[in-house]
Amino acid sequence: MKSDLWVEEKHPNIGLRYKVKDVLFSGQSEFQAVDVVDTFELGRMLLNDGLVMVTEKDEFIYHDMITHIPMFAHPNPKKVLVIGGGDGGTAREVLRHQSVEKCVMVEIDEMVVNASREFIPITSCELDNPKLELIIGDGVKYAKETSEKFDVILVDSTDPIGPAQPLFGSEFYNDLATCLNDQGVIVSQGESPFYEQTMQGKLMSILHDIFPVVSIYNFSNLTYPGGLWSFTYASKGTHPFKGVELSKVQSSNLKFKYYNYELQRSAFMIPEFQKENIAKYFKGMDV
Repeated sequence: MKSDLWVEEKHPNIGLRYKVKDVLFSGQSEFQAVDVVDTFELGRMLLNDGLVMVTEKDEFIYHDMITHIPMFAHPNPKKVLVIGGGDGGTAREVLRHQSVEKCVMVEIDEMVVNASREFIPITSCELDNPKLELIIGDGVKYAKETSEKFDVILVDSTDPIGPAQPLFGSEFYNDLATCLNDQGVIVSQGESPFYEQTMQGKLMSILHDIFPVVSIYNFSNLTYPGGLWSFTYASKGTHPFKGVELSKVQSSNLKFKYYNYELQRSAFMIPEFQKENIAKYFKGMDV
């Protein structure tokens, strides 16, 4: 008998549906509902509170773009902090860079980590890497209390609801600024330029008040509403692509499925409607 089971991601005015072969895991943590399903089209899929976080088919897009843009922008990233990213994909990509001596990953929900370890090995395969320090805890609290300094900070968060809501506030980014070395770079999940224009503009404004270099870049994907999604880029002085030579990417000897040298610059060439929206909040993008 053919499966007629579907999972639907529901938003106030839109929905996305995926046909499911099997439910592999379903649990309720202290923070959210966590589910892993095997779909016909996209492979295994992780959902938090019914929202798609990652799928086997397109996870490489998100993880390439949140990681390699800032890692190549920074002149020599040795210490990296990942806030969130419980599926492990962002840490996996960070640890491919030979310059990295230590990666700290702070994920609030242990159930997400454990479910990913068991059911989504494509992303969780480096969670036992000796260079990775995995902390199950509150990333906001960690940023406020740590004395460690980082070259690159990646905020791999869900949408600004539930446990991720404080990750979109000015106090959090002020704390992150104190954790950042002089040439340090912060990249954060930057929401949809179609459906979260207000949040995107506010986040850019918060960053502009704290950091001298602020910009935003886009990527396309299969599973996030609208297909076009963004990351914000903020730095104490490091430009996102000026000074990044082709030879630097080539000499890394890394192979990618989405990222390439041309995207280091072109991803920041955002469409006019997005520029106009952000300009309502400030006019200081450094691209």
